[in-house]
Amino acid sequence: MFLNYKPPKTLRMLFIIHYSPLLLIIMIGPLTPIYNVWKIPISILISVTVGIMVFLSGAILYFKWEIFWHKTYKGQLVTKGIFQHIRHPHYTSLIIIGFGLAFFFHSLAALLIAFIAIPIMIWSIIDEEKHLLKQYGKEYKEYMEKVPWRMIPKIF
Repeated sequence: MFLNYKPPKTLRMLFIIHYSPLLLIIMIGPLTPIYNVWKIPISILISVTVGIMVFLSGAILYFKWEIFWHKTYKGQLVTKGIFQHIRHPHYTSLIIIGFGLAFFFHSLAALLIAFIAIPIMIWSIIDEEKHLLKQYGKEYKEYMEKVPWRMIPKIF
């Protein structure tokens, strides 16, 4: 299924940028346990346990989105499945995964990066929605009215 995937030839810069915080968390997070620096000021057992649970919930959301998207998307606007509740589950899953990894690594630096990722994701969403409005027009505008939540129901 994923072996045949080829990324589009023209990737928007923001698409690449929104993955950067997650990559930084993966690179910086392990420095905390290795060098015993930048620790989150809570019990390591609580931090790692919370991190595993949060990471797994984000990973499950990500893979549900990924599998649903590849099975469903054929060039049309997708409004079923998780898209009935939030318009951008992909971005939501990346933020959840980032926070999960930060807690798992017990890393204050990684946690800071996870918080910095939020406005980056919002910026990416706004950019993507401009493209979706151009591509789908009235249909996407109606979808935005029907599903007002971009990432988290009843919050944003």
